[in-house]
Amino acid sequence: MRVLVTGGAGFIGSNLVDALLAQGDDVVVLDDVSTGRRENLEGATSAGATLHEGSIADPEMVERVLAEAQPEAILHLAAQIDVRRAVEDPAHDARINVMGTAILLEAARRAGVGRFVLACTGGAIYGDTEDIPTPEDAPRRPMSPYGTSKAAAEDYLALYERLHGMSTLSLRLANVYGPRQDPRGEAGVIAIYCGAAVDSRPATVYGDGRQTRDFVYVGDVVDAFIAGAASDAVGHCNVATGRETTVLDLTEALGLEPRFEPERPGEVRRSCLDASAARELIGWEATTSLRDGLSRTLDAAG
Repeated sequence: MRVLVTGGAGFIGSNLVDALLAQGDDVVVLDDVSTGRRENLEGATSAGATLHEGSIADPEMVERVLAEAQPEAILHLAAQIDVRRAVEDPAHDARINVMGTAILLEAARRAGVGRFVLACTGGAIYGDTEDIPTPEDAPRRPMSPYGTSKAAAEDYLALYERLHGMSTLSLRLANVYGPRQDPRGEAGVIAIYCGAAVDSRPATVYGDGRQTRDFVYVGDVVDAFIAGAASDAVGHCNVATGRETTVLDLTEALGLEPRFEPERPGEVRRSCLDASAARELIGWEATTSLRDGLSRTLDAAG
């Protein structure tokens, strides 16, 4: 089918583009390449993907791309994902994550796009919770403008499903890792640590290192988007492993010497998502072990 991937030059997006092309889809990418990288798409463009450089917050650009591409599905991964920048400039965060999503949804409605799948966030939406692994019916308690804007984007999808009958699905991602992840990214602890392993440097650990995350391999996440695009399920579901891993577990698995720094304020202590709904809604579950995923990420970093 014809697919538009927003944010397709980024870490997850470019891996998704490659997988879509491999299964024979026609792929168009919309990315402002502010954080994504053109080199991530070198193989994809050679294989027939088309890159449009522009912002999802630009209505005229979005209209032009949809008119030309005429996609049957939109996989919406473009976003402002830096939590620190969101705190410093919440208006910019909302412009991309909320207004950009609204612009894209309205353009998709007018163009008759059949399917719309959003890359949302799990940990940033749920915030601190004692319900671990966290199910989808847990209260949304974002602790940052980023989590709030992604929750609002998700609400817009639900609105367009109710108001216009649009087929929309939000995937609430756990902590995604794997090849092409930017080590400068806010959620890129595995990328940072793999870089440290390659360079034989110690790993910076904030606080006691016993904070937990649910690390899901990018290849599994790509499979979730493909399954979500092919299904007619609406609403939202977690994309995760359902397993907690501490930061110290990571340093041990990668053979790194931890170097401790003061705890960062506002950091969620435990984050782990219940992914059972994804099995029921879209027939997906994570299959890559952390050991195998780390090995593949290390190989790519080296």
